[in-house]
Amino acid sequence: MGESDRYQEYKLTKKRKFSLGQPGNALFALFAANILFFFLILLAKVFYLFTHQGVGVAPAANDGLEWFAVPANLNTLAQKPWTVLTFMFSMGGLEAVPLFITMLANMLWLWAFGYILQDISGNRYIFPIYIYGSLMGMVCFILAVNLIPPFSLNVNSYFLYGSQTGSAALALAVTTFSPNYRIFRNIGNGIPVWILTGIFLLINFINAFSLTSAGSFGVLGGALAGFLFVVLLRKGKDTSEWMHSVYEWSTNLFTPGKQKQKNKIKERVFYNTGKRRPFNKTSNVTQQRIDEILDKINQQGYHFLTEDEKNILKRTSEEDL
Repeated sequence: MGESDRYQEYKLTKKRKFSLGQPGNALFALFAANILFFFLILLAKVFYLFTHQGVGVAPAANDGLEWFAVPANLNTLAQKPWTVLTFMFSMGGLEAVPLFITMLANMLWLWAFGYILQDISGNRYIFPIYIYGSLMGMVCFILAVNLIPPFSLNVNSYFLYGSQTGSAALALAVTTFSPNYRIFRNIGNGIPVWILTGIFLLINFINAFSLTSAGSFGVLGGALAGFLFVVLLRKGKDTSEWMHSVYEWSTNLFTPGKQKQKNKIKERVFYNTGKRRPFNKTSNVTQQRIDEILDKINQQGYHFLTEDEKNILKRTSEEDL
């Protein structure tokens, strides 16, 4: 049994309090953002229908989605710059039942690829890949609508919204990270993740984003961003580093002494030299230390652990601490 298997076994048997909002759960944060915007737009639609009773059903652009979806018209985009960020979490429409089905399908795809990416590399890259994919998809969408004649003739009617571009980035990132990663392992030898990615792209092109639709360029752009992210990462260029730096700066803005305190606690609690010489320093297994290692695995993945941390997990699983 390898060390990663020991960790998985320990993770399954370890009793921890269940919480949907566990710290650092990037996938849950994406779910929350998409669902929050979904209900905001839905409430806007209900409000619009109540205030316009008797004048007929409004076009889709008037149900609140126009305030969150990114427009292909650059002049309109300049008047609504916030849509550059809100469109990637937004979903709207007129028919309630198809809308809920579409939202459910989008969240299932997001969960599928996000969960696999968590299993491969932890939480660290989920948000950056999703954001890069959405932005790249937006750029490709706007360029296609403004430069391709069939679309440019009616540029004011094109809007991009939804999680498909970000999910496409996650899908290609997962496939590039580990193309032989298998799901449903109880079925034969399992299904390679690249097959799941192919199904996802095919469904998007056939249904909501056909090859004759401008939205398909957004999905292709998102997929390209996910692929390039992993290619650059393998070359030693982590394009998500600045995002993490900004996040850490913002979270530590009101606790300037947090890092210094963390180092002191680590030296005081995690190591116990006793009467031993300093160069014989041995890790002291505590619940706090175990929780920190588990959080590190959740954030970055098992392969980022140091030898000392792997030994602690090994001792924990063997001694059932």
